[in-house]
Amino acid sequence: MATENVQIAKKSPYRFKRYYIYLVVTIMSLSIPFIRIDGNHVFLLSFDKKQLHLMGIAFDMQELYMMPFLLMLLFLGIFAVTAIGGRAWCGWACPQTIFRVVYRDLIESTLLKLRRIKNKQKEPDYSKAENASKKIVGIILWAILALIAAADFMWYFVPPEDFFAYLQNPTEHMFLIGMVLCIAAFLVYDVVKLKEDFCVYVCPYSRVQSVLYDDNTLQAIYSTNRGGNIYNENREKIIFKEKDLPDPANECTTCESCVTVCPTHIDIRKGLQLECINCLECVDACTSVMGKLGKESLVQWTSTNNIKNNIPTKVIRKSTILYSVALLVIVGLLFIMGGKKEYMLLNVNKTTQLYHIKENGLVTNNFLFLFQNTDAKKHKYALEIVDNKDVFIKSFNPFDLSAGKLAKKVVILGTNKKLVDDPTKDTPITVTIRAFAVDEPERVQVFRKAVFIFPRSDKLKQ
Repeated sequence: MATENVQIAKKSPYRFKRYYIYLVVTIMSLSIPFIRIDGNHVFLLSFDKKQLHLMGIAFDMQELYMMPFLLMLLFLGIFAVTAIGGRAWCGWACPQTIFRVVYRDLIESTLLKLRRIKNKQKEPDYSKAENASKKIVGIILWAILALIAAADFMWYFVPPEDFFAYLQNPTEHMFLIGMVLCIAAFLVYDVVKLKEDFCVYVCPYSRVQSVLYDDNTLQAIYSTNRGGNIYNENREKIIFKEKDLPDPANECTTCESCVTVCPTHIDIRKGLQLECINCLECVDACTSVMGKLGKESLVQWTSTNNIKNNIPTKVIRKSTILYSVALLVIVGLLFIMGGKKEYMLLNVNKTTQLYHIKENGLVTNNFLFLFQNTDAKKHKYALEIVDNKDVFIKSFNPFDLSAGKLAKKVVILGTNKKLVDDPTKDTPITVTIRAFAVDEPERVQVFRKAVFIFPRSDKLKQ
Protein backbone atom coordinates (compact mmCIF):
# COMPACT_ATOMS: atom_id res chain seq x y z
CA MET A 1 0.00 0.00 0.00
CA ALA A 2 2.89 2.37 0.75
CA THR A 3 4.32 1.82 -2.70
CA GLU A 4 0.90 2.54 -4.25
CA ASN A 5 0.61 5.78 -2.26
CA VAL A 6 3.98 7.01 -3.51
CA GLN A 7 3.01 6.23 -7.09
CA ILE A 8 -0.25 8.11 -6.74
CA ALA A 9 1.44 11.14 -5.15
CA LYS A 10 4.08 11.32 -7.91
CA LYS A 11 1.62 11.15 -10.80
CA SER A 12 2.71 13.66 -13.45
CA PRO A 13 0.31 16.63 -13.57
CA TYR A 14 -1.58 17.26 -16.79
CA ARG A 15 -0.63 20.93 -16.45
CA PHE A 16 3.00 20.27 -17.33
CA LYS A 17 1.99 18.06 -20.25
CA ARG A 18 -0.19 20.89 -21.54
CA TYR A 19 2.72 23.32 -21.23
CA TYR A 20 4.86 21.07 -23.45
CA ILE A 21 2.08 20.88 -26.05
CA TYR A 22 1.59 24.66 -25.86
CA LEU A 23 5.29 25.08 -26.56
CA VAL A 24 5.14 22.73 -29.57
CA VAL A 25 2.01 24.48 -30.95
CA THR A 26 3.63 27.89 -30.50
CA ILE A 27 6.86 26.87 -32.22
CA MET A 28 4.89 25.34 -35.09
CA SER A 29 2.65 28.38 -35.57
CA LEU A 30 5.67 30.71 -35.59
CA SER A 31 7.80 28.58 -37.89
CA ILE A 32 5.29 27.36 -40.51
CA PRO A 33 5.10 30.74 -42.34
CA PHE A 34 8.88 30.61 -42.88
CA ILE A 35 9.03 27.05 -44.25
CA ARG A 36 9.19 26.91 -48.04
CA ILE A 37 9.29 24.04 -50.52
CA ASP A 38 10.54 24.83 -54.03
CA GLY A 39 9.94 28.52 -53.37
CA ASN A 40 6.35 28.04 -52.16
CA HIS A 41 5.10 28.12 -48.59
CA VAL A 42 3.77 25.17 -46.61
CA PHE A 43 0.58 27.16 -45.99
CA LEU A 44 -0.29 30.63 -47.23
CA LEU A 45 -3.56 32.25 -48.26
CA SER A 46 -2.41 35.35 -50.10
CA PHE A 47 -5.14 37.81 -51.09
CA ASP A 48 -2.47 40.08 -52.54
CA LYS A 49 -1.14 37.44 -54.95
CA LYS A 50 -4.50 35.66 -55.14
CA GLN A 51 -2.87 32.32 -54.30
CA LEU A 52 -3.22 29.43 -51.90
CA HIS A 53 0.03 27.67 -50.99
CA LEU A 54 -0.43 24.17 -49.60
CA MET A 55 2.47 21.82 -48.85
CA GLY A 56 4.75 23.68 -51.26
CA ILE A 57 2.25 23.82 -54.13
CA ALA A 58 0.81 27.18 -55.24
CA PHE A 59 -2.82 27.26 -56.35
CA ASP A 60 -4.28 30.32 -58.02
CA MET A 61 -7.75 31.76 -57.47
CA GLN A 62 -9.13 29.66 -60.32
CA GLU A 63 -7.98 26.57 -58.43
CA LEU A 64 -9.49 27.41 -55.03
CA TYR A 65 -11.95 24.56 -55.41
CA MET A 66 -9.74 22.94 -52.76
CA MET A 67 -10.71 25.46 -50.08
CA PRO A 68 -14.07 23.81 -49.19
CA PHE A 69 -12.25 20.52 -48.65
CA LEU A 70 -9.71 22.20 -46.38
CA LEU A 71 -12.54 23.71 -44.32
CA MET A 72 -14.30 20.34 -44.13
CA LEU A 73 -11.03 18.76 -43.02
CA LEU A 74 -10.65 21.38 -40.29
CA PHE A 75 -14.17 21.12 -38.90
CA LEU A 76 -14.48 17.35 -39.20
CA GLY A 77 -11.08 17.02 -37.54
CA ILE A 78 -12.21 19.14 -34.58
CA PHE A 79 -15.49 17.21 -34.36
CA ALA A 80 -13.62 13.89 -34.39
CA VAL A 81 -11.26 15.08 -31.64
CA THR A 82 -14.29 16.22 -29.62
CA ALA A 83 -16.09 12.90 -29.99
CA ILE A 84 -12.99 11.06 -28.74
CA GLY A 85 -11.35 13.42 -26.26
CA GLY A 86 -13.97 16.03 -25.44
CA ARG A 87 -12.90 19.64 -25.76
CA ALA A 88 -9.24 18.62 -26.00
CA TRP A 89 -8.72 21.28 -28.67
CA CYS A 90 -9.93 24.01 -26.30
CA GLY A 91 -7.78 22.98 -23.36
CA TRP A 92 -4.68 21.80 -25.18
CA ALA A 93 -4.22 23.67 -28.47
CA CYS A 94 -6.62 26.63 -28.81
CA PRO A 95 -4.78 29.98 -29.16
CA GLN A 96 -7.23 31.60 -26.73
CA THR A 97 -6.29 29.12 -24.00
CA ILE A 98 -2.57 29.41 -24.74
CA PHE A 99 -2.73 33.22 -24.61
CA ARG A 100 -4.57 33.14 -21.28
CA VAL A 101 -2.08 30.68 -19.78
CA VAL A 102 0.83 32.86 -20.92
CA TYR A 103 -0.72 36.00 -19.41
CA ARG A 104 -2.31 34.55 -16.28
CA ASP A 105 0.06 31.74 -15.31
CA LEU A 106 3.37 32.96 -16.73
CA ILE A 107 3.22 36.76 -16.52
CA GLU A 108 0.82 37.42 -13.64
CA SER A 109 1.55 34.37 -11.47
CA THR A 110 5.13 33.29 -12.15
CA LEU A 111 6.85 36.56 -13.07
CA LEU A 112 4.88 39.20 -11.19
CA LYS A 113 3.55 37.06 -8.29
CA LEU A 114 0.14 38.70 -8.54
CA ARG A 115 -1.85 35.49 -8.13
CA ARG A 116 -1.41 31.78 -7.43
CA ILE A 117 -1.68 29.24 -10.24
CA LYS A 118 -3.75 26.98 -7.96
CA ASN A 119 -6.30 29.72 -7.30
CA LYS A 120 -7.47 31.22 -10.57
CA GLN A 121 -10.68 32.66 -9.17
CA LYS A 122 -9.18 35.02 -6.60
CA GLU A 123 -8.48 38.42 -8.12
CA PRO A 124 -5.51 40.44 -6.80
CA ASP A 125 -6.19 43.54 -4.72
CA TYR A 126 -5.52 46.30 -7.23
CA SER A 127 -6.19 49.02 -4.66
CA LYS A 128 -2.61 48.43 -3.55
CA ALA A 129 -0.16 50.55 -5.54
CA GLU A 130 2.29 47.66 -5.90
CA ASN A 131 -0.32 45.37 -7.44
CA ALA A 132 -1.59 48.13 -9.73
CA SER A 133 1.96 48.77 -10.95
CA LYS A 134 2.50 45.07 -11.57
CA LYS A 135 -0.78 44.98 -13.50
CA ILE A 136 0.48 47.73 -15.83
CA VAL A 137 3.79 45.92 -16.31
CA GLY A 138 1.91 42.71 -17.09
CA ILE A 139 -0.27 44.43 -19.70
CA ILE A 140 2.83 45.96 -21.34
CA LEU A 141 4.54 42.57 -21.49
CA TRP A 142 1.45 40.97 -22.95
CA ALA A 143 1.03 43.82 -25.47
CA ILE A 144 4.51 43.05 -26.81
CA LEU A 145 3.64 39.38 -27.15
CA ALA A 146 0.29 40.33 -28.71
CA LEU A 147 2.11 42.28 -31.43
CA ILE A 148 4.19 39.18 -32.21
CA ALA A 149 1.05 37.01 -32.26
CA ALA A 150 -0.73 39.52 -34.54
CA ALA A 151 2.24 39.59 -36.92
CA ASP A 152 2.35 35.80 -36.92
CA PHE A 153 -1.35 35.69 -37.81
CA MET A 154 -0.76 38.08 -40.73
CA TRP A 155 2.14 35.93 -42.00
CA TYR A 156 -0.40 33.32 -43.06
CA PHE A 157 -1.89 35.92 -45.44
CA VAL A 158 1.13 38.13 -46.18
CA PRO A 159 4.34 36.03 -46.47
CA PRO A 160 7.08 37.06 -44.01
CA GLU A 161 9.46 38.13 -46.80
CA ASP A 162 6.84 40.59 -48.09
CA PHE A 163 5.71 41.57 -44.59
CA PHE A 164 9.18 42.75 -43.50
CA ALA A 165 9.76 44.44 -46.86
CA TYR A 166 6.50 46.37 -46.43
CA LEU A 167 7.54 47.47 -42.93
CA GLN A 168 10.54 49.25 -44.44
CA ASN A 169 8.08 51.61 -46.16
CA PRO A 170 5.39 52.00 -43.49
CA THR A 171 3.72 55.05 -45.05
CA GLU A 172 2.90 53.01 -48.17
CA HIS A 173 1.44 50.11 -46.20
CA MET A 174 -0.64 51.74 -43.49
CA PHE A 175 -3.49 49.26 -43.97
CA LEU A 176 -1.19 46.33 -43.13
CA ILE A 177 0.22 48.10 -40.08
CA GLY A 178 -3.29 49.08 -39.01
CA MET A 179 -4.44 45.46 -39.27
CA VAL A 180 -1.56 44.26 -37.09
CA LEU A 181 -2.24 46.96 -34.48
CA CYS A 182 -5.99 46.23 -34.45
CA ILE A 183 -5.41 42.48 -33.99
CA ALA A 184 -2.89 43.16 -31.22
CA ALA A 185 -5.31 45.57 -29.51
CA PHE A 186 -8.07 42.97 -29.66
CA LEU A 187 -5.75 40.34 -28.17
CA VAL A 188 -4.90 42.68 -25.29
CA TYR A 189 -8.60 43.35 -24.63
CA ASP A 190 -9.50 39.67 -25.07
CA VAL A 191 -6.82 38.27 -22.76
CA VAL A 192 -6.79 41.01 -20.11
CA LYS A 193 -10.46 41.99 -19.98
CA LEU A 194 -12.64 39.38 -21.70
CA LYS A 195 -10.67 36.40 -20.34
CA GLU A 196 -12.49 33.04 -20.30
CA ASP A 197 -15.78 34.78 -21.06
CA PHE A 198 -14.71 34.45 -24.68
CA CYS A 199 -14.88 30.66 -24.33
CA VAL A 200 -18.16 30.73 -22.44
CA TYR A 201 -20.16 33.38 -24.33
CA VAL A 202 -18.45 34.13 -27.65
CA CYS A 203 -17.01 30.88 -28.99
CA PRO A 204 -19.74 28.79 -30.70
CA TYR A 205 -17.81 25.56 -30.18
CA SER A 206 -19.03 25.17 -26.60
CA ARG A 207 -22.63 25.26 -27.82
CA VAL A 208 -22.24 22.22 -30.05
CA GLN A 209 -20.10 20.05 -27.79
CA SER A 210 -23.03 18.32 -26.10
CA VAL A 211 -24.24 17.09 -29.51
CA LEU A 212 -20.85 15.46 -30.16
CA TYR A 213 -20.43 13.82 -26.75
CA ASP A 214 -21.45 10.26 -25.92
CA ASP A 215 -20.85 7.92 -22.98
CA ASN A 216 -17.40 7.01 -24.37
CA THR A 217 -16.14 10.57 -24.80
CA LEU A 218 -13.11 11.33 -22.65
CA GLN A 219 -13.69 14.34 -20.38
CA ALA A 220 -13.03 15.61 -16.88
CA ILE A 221 -15.59 13.74 -14.73
CA TYR A 222 -16.21 13.70 -11.00
CA SER A 223 -16.98 10.26 -9.59
CA THR A 224 -20.22 10.52 -7.65
CA ASN A 225 -19.91 6.79 -6.89
CA ARG A 226 -16.86 7.47 -4.72
CA GLY A 227 -17.16 11.12 -3.77
CA GLY A 228 -20.90 11.43 -3.27
CA ASN A 229 -23.43 13.82 -4.79
CA ILE A 230 -22.52 17.42 -4.02
CA TYR A 231 -25.43 18.72 -6.12
CA ASN A 232 -29.00 17.46 -6.31
CA GLU A 233 -30.97 16.60 -9.44
CA ASN A 234 -31.82 20.28 -10.00
CA ARG A 235 -28.10 21.13 -9.93
CA GLU A 236 -28.43 22.94 -6.62
CA LYS A 237 -25.54 22.59 -4.21
CA ILE A 238 -26.53 20.61 -1.13
CA ILE A 239 -23.15 19.65 0.36
CA PHE A 240 -20.90 22.42 1.73
CA LYS A 241 -18.83 20.61 4.36
CA GLU A 242 -17.47 17.10 4.61
CA LYS A 243 -19.70 16.44 7.59
CA ASP A 244 -22.77 17.09 5.38
CA LEU A 245 -22.04 14.02 3.25
CA PRO A 246 -24.79 11.46 3.90
CA ASP A 247 -22.60 8.37 3.51
CA PRO A 248 -19.39 7.96 5.57
CA ALA A 249 -17.92 6.07 2.62
CA ASN A 250 -18.05 9.22 0.46
CA GLU A 251 -14.48 10.35 -0.15
CA CYS A 252 -14.87 14.01 -1.20
CA THR A 253 -13.14 16.28 1.34
CA THR A 254 -15.06 19.39 0.13
CA CYS A 255 -11.69 21.18 -0.03
CA GLU A 256 -12.87 23.04 -3.16
CA SER A 257 -9.41 22.72 -4.77
CA CYS A 258 -11.03 21.57 -8.01
CA VAL A 259 -13.21 24.69 -7.95
CA THR A 260 -10.64 27.38 -7.15
CA VAL A 261 -8.22 26.13 -9.81
CA CYS A 262 -10.80 26.19 -12.63
CA PRO A 263 -10.09 28.97 -15.16
CA THR A 264 -13.75 29.12 -16.29
CA HIS A 265 -15.08 29.31 -12.70
CA ILE A 266 -17.16 26.13 -12.64
CA ASP A 267 -17.53 23.28 -10.19
CA ILE A 268 -16.75 20.02 -12.01
CA ARG A 269 -18.70 18.12 -9.36
CA LYS A 270 -21.86 19.61 -10.85
CA GLY A 271 -21.51 17.44 -13.96
CA LEU A 272 -20.99 18.24 -17.65
CA GLN A 273 -21.07 22.00 -18.31
CA LEU A 274 -20.52 23.88 -21.54
CA GLU A 275 -17.97 26.13 -19.80
CA CYS A 276 -15.56 23.19 -19.27
CA ILE A 277 -12.61 23.36 -21.69
CA ASN A 278 -11.00 20.06 -20.67
CA CYS A 279 -7.85 21.74 -19.37
CA LEU A 280 -7.83 19.09 -16.58
CA GLU A 281 -6.70 21.56 -13.92
CA CYS A 282 -9.38 20.08 -11.65
CA VAL A 283 -7.96 16.60 -12.24
CA ASP A 284 -4.49 17.78 -11.15
CA ALA A 285 -5.92 19.52 -8.07
CA CYS A 286 -7.89 16.50 -6.88
CA THR A 287 -5.01 14.16 -7.70
CA SER A 288 -2.77 16.20 -5.40
CA VAL A 289 -5.28 16.23 -2.52
CA MET A 290 -6.38 12.61 -2.77
CA GLY A 291 -2.82 11.46 -3.40
CA LYS A 292 -1.87 12.66 0.07
CA LEU A 293 -4.61 10.40 1.41
CA GLY A 294 -3.31 7.47 -0.63
CA LYS A 295 -6.32 7.45 -2.92
CA GLU A 296 -7.00 7.93 -6.61
CA SER A 297 -8.36 11.26 -7.78
CA LEU A 298 -12.13 11.69 -7.63
CA VAL A 299 -11.93 13.79 -10.82
CA GLN A 300 -10.42 11.96 -13.76
CA TRP A 301 -10.03 12.34 -17.50
CA THR A 302 -12.13 9.39 -18.54
CA SER A 303 -15.52 8.49 -19.98
CA THR A 304 -18.93 8.31 -18.37
CA ASN A 305 -19.02 4.59 -19.07
CA ASN A 306 -15.74 4.01 -17.26
CA ILE A 307 -16.21 6.14 -14.15
CA LYS A 308 -19.95 5.69 -13.55
CA ASN A 309 -20.91 2.44 -15.25
CA ASN A 310 -17.62 0.52 -14.82
CA ILE A 311 -17.61 -0.23 -18.56
CA PRO A 312 -14.29 0.11 -20.46
CA THR A 313 -14.10 3.11 -22.77
CA LYS A 314 -14.51 2.23 -26.44
CA VAL A 315 -12.28 4.41 -28.59
CA ILE A 316 -13.18 2.48 -31.74
CA ARG A 317 -16.93 2.82 -32.13
CA LYS A 318 -19.50 3.80 -34.74
CA SER A 319 -18.99 7.57 -34.50
CA THR A 320 -15.19 7.45 -34.56
CA ILE A 321 -15.21 5.01 -37.49
CA LEU A 322 -17.50 7.32 -39.48
CA TYR A 323 -15.33 10.34 -38.69
CA SER A 324 -12.21 8.42 -39.69
CA VAL A 325 -13.72 7.34 -42.99
CA ALA A 326 -14.89 10.90 -43.76
CA LEU A 327 -11.46 12.34 -42.94
CA LEU A 328 -9.69 9.73 -45.08
CA VAL A 329 -12.00 10.50 -48.01
CA ILE A 330 -11.36 14.24 -47.73
CA VAL A 331 -7.59 13.76 -47.40
CA GLY A 332 -7.67 11.44 -50.42
CA LEU A 333 -9.59 14.01 -52.47
CA LEU A 334 -7.10 16.70 -51.47
CA PHE A 335 -4.18 14.56 -52.65
CA ILE A 336 -5.96 13.73 -55.91
CA MET A 337 -6.78 17.36 -56.62
CA GLY A 338 -3.36 18.51 -55.51
CA GLY A 339 -1.84 16.03 -57.96
CA LYS A 340 -3.85 17.61 -60.78
CA LYS A 341 -2.26 20.99 -60.23
CA GLU A 342 -1.96 22.92 -63.50
CA TYR A 343 1.26 24.89 -63.78
CA MET A 344 -0.33 27.13 -66.35
CA LEU A 345 -3.86 28.39 -66.84
CA LEU A 346 -5.50 29.09 -70.17
CA ASN A 347 -8.85 30.62 -71.01
CA VAL A 348 -10.06 30.43 -74.63
CA ASN A 349 -12.61 33.00 -75.82
CA LYS A 350 -14.10 33.56 -79.27
CA THR A 351 -14.07 37.02 -80.78
CA THR A 352 -17.31 38.68 -81.90
CA GLN A 353 -16.95 37.80 -85.59
CA LEU A 354 -17.65 34.13 -86.25
CA TYR A 355 -15.26 33.61 -89.16
CA HIS A 356 -13.41 35.19 -92.08
CA ILE A 357 -13.47 33.80 -95.63
CA LYS A 358 -10.33 34.64 -97.53
CA GLU A 359 -8.93 33.85 -100.97
CA ASN A 360 -8.57 30.27 -102.16
CA GLY A 361 -11.31 29.10 -99.77
CA LEU A 362 -9.28 29.79 -96.62
CA VAL A 363 -11.55 30.02 -93.56
CA THR A 364 -10.19 31.56 -90.36
CA ASN A 365 -11.53 32.00 -86.81
CA ASN A 366 -10.09 34.50 -84.36
CA PHE A 367 -9.71 33.62 -80.67
CA LEU A 368 -8.48 35.49 -77.62
CA PHE A 369 -6.27 33.33 -75.40
CA LEU A 370 -5.52 34.38 -71.82
CA PHE A 371 -2.36 32.70 -70.52
CA GLN A 372 -1.25 32.66 -66.90
CA ASN A 373 2.01 31.21 -65.63
CA THR A 374 1.19 29.64 -62.26
CA ASP A 375 4.61 28.01 -61.92
CA ALA A 376 7.49 29.46 -59.90
CA LYS A 377 9.70 30.12 -62.93
CA LYS A 378 9.67 31.59 -66.42
CA HIS A 379 8.45 29.49 -69.39
CA LYS A 380 8.11 29.78 -73.17
CA TYR A 381 4.63 28.73 -74.31
CA ALA A 382 3.60 27.15 -77.60
CA LEU A 383 0.38 25.73 -79.07
CA GLU A 384 -0.67 22.75 -81.17
CA ILE A 385 -3.93 21.17 -82.34
CA VAL A 386 -4.04 17.51 -81.33
CA ASP A 387 -7.25 16.03 -82.79
CA ASN A 388 -7.94 17.64 -86.20
CA LYS A 389 -5.31 17.68 -88.94
CA ASP A 390 -7.49 19.78 -91.24
CA VAL A 391 -7.46 22.78 -88.85
CA PHE A 392 -4.14 24.55 -88.30
CA ILE A 393 -2.78 27.47 -86.30
CA LYS A 394 -2.39 30.30 -88.80
CA SER A 395 -1.19 33.02 -86.48
CA PHE A 396 0.60 32.52 -83.17
CA ASN A 397 4.22 32.87 -82.12
CA PRO A 398 5.67 31.15 -79.02
CA PHE A 399 6.40 33.65 -76.29
CA ASP A 400 8.04 33.92 -72.86
CA LEU A 401 6.00 34.54 -69.71
CA SER A 402 7.45 35.16 -66.24
CA ALA A 403 6.24 33.38 -63.10
CA GLY A 404 2.84 34.55 -61.91
CA LYS A 405 2.25 36.80 -64.94
CA LEU A 406 -0.66 36.93 -67.39
CA ALA A 407 -0.69 37.57 -71.12
CA LYS A 408 -3.41 37.97 -73.76
CA LYS A 409 -2.74 36.67 -77.27
CA VAL A 410 -4.87 36.70 -80.41
CA VAL A 411 -4.75 33.25 -81.99
CA ILE A 412 -6.03 32.61 -85.51
CA LEU A 413 -7.10 29.11 -86.52
CA GLY A 414 -7.65 28.31 -90.14
CA THR A 415 -8.50 25.60 -92.68
CA ASN A 416 -8.34 25.37 -96.46
CA LYS A 417 -10.30 22.12 -96.55
CA LYS A 418 -14.02 21.72 -97.08
CA LEU A 419 -14.85 20.38 -93.63
CA VAL A 420 -18.64 20.39 -94.05
CA ASP A 421 -20.95 20.70 -97.07
CA ASP A 422 -24.11 22.15 -95.57
CA PRO A 423 -25.94 24.96 -97.42
CA THR A 424 -28.43 25.58 -94.61
CA LYS A 425 -26.31 26.63 -91.62
CA ASP A 426 -22.86 27.33 -90.21
CA THR A 427 -21.32 24.31 -88.51
CA PRO A 428 -19.46 24.40 -85.16
CA ILE A 429 -16.49 22.03 -85.03
CA THR A 430 -14.78 21.37 -81.70
CA VAL A 431 -11.00 21.09 -81.78
CA THR A 432 -8.63 20.31 -78.91
CA ILE A 433 -5.71 22.66 -78.38
CA ARG A 434 -2.66 21.73 -76.36
CA ALA A 435 -0.77 24.59 -74.73
CA PHE A 436 2.60 23.68 -73.29
CA ALA A 437 5.91 25.00 -72.05
CA VAL A 438 8.64 24.41 -74.60
CA ASP A 439 11.21 23.73 -71.87
CA GLU A 440 8.99 21.31 -69.88
CA PRO A 441 6.28 20.06 -72.28
CA GLU A 442 5.16 17.09 -70.18
CA ARG A 443 4.94 18.79 -66.79
CA VAL A 444 3.55 22.14 -67.92
CA GLN A 445 0.69 21.53 -70.32
CA VAL A 446 -3.06 22.03 -70.52
CA PHE A 447 -5.72 20.94 -73.00
CA ARG A 448 -8.57 23.23 -73.97
CA LYS A 449 -11.50 22.96 -76.34
CA ALA A 450 -12.09 25.61 -79.01
CA VAL A 451 -15.15 25.82 -81.27
CA PHE A 452 -14.19 26.47 -84.88
CA ILE A 453 -17.12 27.82 -86.92
CA PHE A 454 -17.19 26.59 -90.52
CA PRO A 455 -19.49 28.62 -92.83
CA ARG A 456 -22.34 27.16 -94.81
CA SER A 457 -21.46 26.08 -98.36
CA ASP A 458 -23.27 28.89 -100.22
CA LYS A 459 -21.07 31.50 -98.52
CA LEU A 460 -17.92 29.66 -99.63
CA LYS A 461 -19.12 29.82 -103.26
CA GLN A 462 -19.55 33.59 -103.05
